[in-house]
Amino acid sequence: MNNLSIFDSYAKNKKYDDAYEPWMAVRQECPKFNRAIYVRGKAILKHKINNSTGAEKVAFIKDNLLLLDQYHEHYASKYPKGKYLGEKAQLSYDFQKELGLNHEQLYKMFDDGFTQDLPNFRNPKWLYTYFSLAVKLYDAKKMEPQALFDKYDDVNDKIEAEIAKSSETLNKLNAKEEGGQALSKREKSQKKSATSYLTNFDKISGSIDKLLGDRANCEVLVPLYEKDFENKKNDTKWLQRAIDKLYSKECTDDPLFIKVVEQKNSIEPNASTAYYIGILKEKEGNPAEAEKYYKQSIELETDDLKKAKINKRLGDKYYQRGSFGKARSYYSKALRLNPSDGSPHIKIAIMYAKSANNCGTDQFTKRAVFWKAAEEALKAGRVDPRLKKTSRQYADNYIAKAPSKSDVFSSTYQKGDEIKIGCWINSVVTVTTN
Repeated sequence: MNNLSIFDSYAKNKKYDDAYEPWMAVRQECPKFNRAIYVRGKAILKHKINNSTGAEKVAFIKDNLLLLDQYHEHYASKYPKGKYLGEKAQLSYDFQKELGLNHEQLYKMFDDGFTQDLPNFRNPKWLYTYFSLAVKLYDAKKMEPQALFDKYDDVNDKIEAEIAKSSETLNKLNAKEEGGQALSKREKSQKKSATSYLTNFDKISGSIDKLLGDRANCEVLVPLYEKDFENKKNDTKWLQRAIDKLYSKECTDDPLFIKVVEQKNSIEPNASTAYYIGILKEKEGNPAEAEKYYKQSIELETDDLKKAKINKRLGDKYYQRGSFGKARSYYSKALRLNPSDGSPHIKIAIMYAKSANNCGTDQFTKRAVFWKAAEEALKAGRVDPRLKKTSRQYADNYIAKAPSKSDVFSSTYQKGDEIKIGCWINSVVTVTTN
């Protein structure tokens, strides 16, 4: 008990060298005595590893791996298999040279954590490292293309599941704050954690796409899926993943895309197939029919976050075409379904700014549209902490283009007056002084 108190106090104050001896005494004599042995022990050994070299460093690395084994052995409920194997794999990867490990051995370690306890294998860094090792094995011709694409899909599914979990947490907490209720200390911590997870999963999602890169271009995908189609044509999971991959890599002009979409729709029609049929109808030059399928896709989807994603995707389509009114309608629906994703606010703000010249009646009211754009941009940072900096940058840019204090003074308007903005915006903006 005395040694526990001593090492715990030293470790709290980051005096890891002083903590080492009493910590080892407790660890060796009473390994089940207190979880602090392992929680503090990881920090103590990390310090020792970072401040040693050669054989001594390797010994500390191996002892850290042993400590993780012991932690899981004695406190499995607090340190579940997915977390244990993930931390052990990442530590081994970080010191692969010192431990003499190759890519195949490291991949196997990550794969064990991912396949044996997926719910607790949820660190974004582990997922990125895991997939990066798969790419290295593929490049070394030690992994088949289909195995790489399957692993990409598996990792992507996990990322989407984690994003959904964090989004749901944020949506509940944002709704509470928007309703005027203060968050408890625990809820503030949950909000911070959910935001951090969302930020990091967003980052690795893009990084994993970059890692895959041209390894999954149309020249590779089409022959591969064509070869397997007859054997897999009744495998709905394979069909869905093939459609998603062909779509994401812009292989939609290939006849195979049509074949796979139609096959999936014939055996399992759902929100996803309705959306892709909409794309096919667009390619046929039938926008009215495409719109019908897009709406059907939204109606068939039962998950709010997935429904929000479809609405956002359709918003992007109409945004790119310059149909801003229709785009805003879809973006607004996406925001109602998933308010913690503030990116549609940014897109709406951009559309407002692009329409300034068309939606004002004179120079002052045209520039007043930028107030509306700034107001919309700021909403993004308010509901989505990931976009705080971006939304502020957009807002500052728009405010600089809006009427200045002297412009307001020399106009017929006063601070607080409301200006009706016409055209597709069809809204009011309040006169302010910057």
